[in-house]
Amino acid sequence: MKTNIKLYLAAGLLGLTASCTDLDVDVKSKYTGFPTSEIAAEAKTNDAYFAFCGALGRRYDEALSFNSDEYTAISFGGDYLNSRDCANFSLHSVDPSASKNQLNVYNDILSGITRCNKVIIELGGADAEASAPVRAARAFYTFLLMDNWGDTPIIDRVLDEDEQLDRSPRADVARWIESELLTVRDNCTQEVNASTYGKPTRWMVDALLAKLYLNWVVYTQDVTSSSWSSTASNEKLNDCVAACDEIIKSGLFNLSDDFKAKFLYNNGPHIKDFIYAMPFDAKTRQGLTYSRFRTWRQGQKNNGFYSIELSGSVGGNYALTPEYVALFTLPGDRRNDCIAGDATQETFDVYQYDVVTGEKTSVRNLYNNETPVTFTRSITLVTQDGDLNTGKDLNGWCQGYKSIKFMPYVPEVNENGRNMSNDVPIFRYADVLLMKCEAITRGATATNGDTPQSLFNQIRSYVNAPAINAAPSLQDILDERGREFLDEHWRRNDLIRFGDFERDWGFKYLNPNNKALTNRLLPLSVDVLNTNTNWKQNAGY
Repeated sequence: MKTNIKLYLAAGLLGLTASCTDLDVDVKSKYTGFPTSEIAAEAKTNDAYFAFCGALGRRYDEALSFNSDEYTAISFGGDYLNSRDCANFSLHSVDPSASKNQLNVYNDILSGITRCNKVIIELGGADAEASAPVRAARAFYTFLLMDNWGDTPIIDRVLDEDEQLDRSPRADVARWIESELLTVRDNCTQEVNASTYGKPTRWMVDALLAKLYLNWVVYTQDVTSSSWSSTASNEKLNDCVAACDEIIKSGLFNLSDDFKAKFLYNNGPHIKDFIYAMPFDAKTRQGLTYSRFRTWRQGQKNNGFYSIELSGSVGGNYALTPEYVALFTLPGDRRNDCIAGDATQETFDVYQYDVVTGEKTSVRNLYNNETPVTFTRSITLVTQDGDLNTGKDLNGWCQGYKSIKFMPYVPEVNENGRNMSNDVPIFRYADVLLMKCEAITRGATATNGDTPQSLFNQIRSYVNAPAINAAPSLQDILDERGREFLDEHWRRNDLIRFGDFERDWGFKYLNPNNKALTNRLLPLSVDVLNTNTNWKQNAGY
């Protein structure tokens, strides 16, 4: 259903190639001049802009979602155990070998940087005005590597054949990203329409700057040190507010969209909350498979989790932790409807979900057309070990509530190998409001008549949740971010910034080293280290 909405992207999306995995790719000999055809030029730049889509569609999602307090990666009597690759993230015992499928998104993101560098040269070099959005994309990819892995090479040019770079200190990378973004900001388009959707704009740059500034203490100090403090003085808080204000005063974004509807299969350029998103299409931009793993294990075919039968098999290995579910108890909160489960109850009788609207129907979900399906909020393991095995039966398959935030359009999924058309937002206007709220709460100067309470209540108002009658605490803000950004891959980032990453949740206690501060950085996979033999593994792995 999305294809007709996004024909303007088709040419570029079809040009997206498989990710390369080496830093030292010789691409200089391939330059033949930038194409004069508008369609061919669009394909070239889109190849750089959308390089993150493949990783975001599955493996990056697994790594970031399971490593936060959102999910426990359950298995079923060996089914979906996969050498504990996802369970390791849930237990904060990430294995560079067993979890290399997820960790190798590092290579996918490096590949995106390589593509950007090639396009920058073809556009006339870094100083060419046309290169600005590509440089912004390159800075974004570098940010992802720095945010999750710490020290990262600064690759601001095409490398010579067999050239290897060292990883730069995380603080230096943060400062380079800031410099790049400030340099290109005014040369990135301010237009917000279908032609700029999914591409770096001035507003994407401002949102990334705000995110960088809010986490400045994380990136410029040793976050793995016991002396690091989540409440340490942050010299960039006023800069964070200024970046947020640029987006707010533009008047181009708002919270007018229904919370649940804006994550459906037919989202896109019309969503006023989306500042920067990765576009997916079940036919022309494949790779998004969230429903495959978030649908309960037997939710396909005649077991009908949806109002139309899902023909392909599903994983069901994403189980929301009870601790995270507890956030979704505000009366009237529209965000509660993005969970298949009642956070106020221990069990949840499952009804089918309408594939068009995403809303719960009056049709009871039956297993084998006879047994009513009931989810449990708590998750019970068959054995207390790293398999996180809940059992290969109806009871085991129904452990934990499920996320239905990115609801699939089942007919489309059935026709296209389980691929979905839901676009995944990276930066939203709601995040801008909450970042400004947090920055002021942490000590920034309030601007434009905004207060933490007024900013916070803008979020509460649009989701029909109760307003607060006093300034929010940092804990209030962290909890609100949890409600607002489920499945959007910022929770790990938030937990670390708030000093909450070592808190107990799920089954982390099964790993005696789950509170090691070195877990705040992900390890490099064995494949990345084998390719870059001059690099050393992150401490603690």
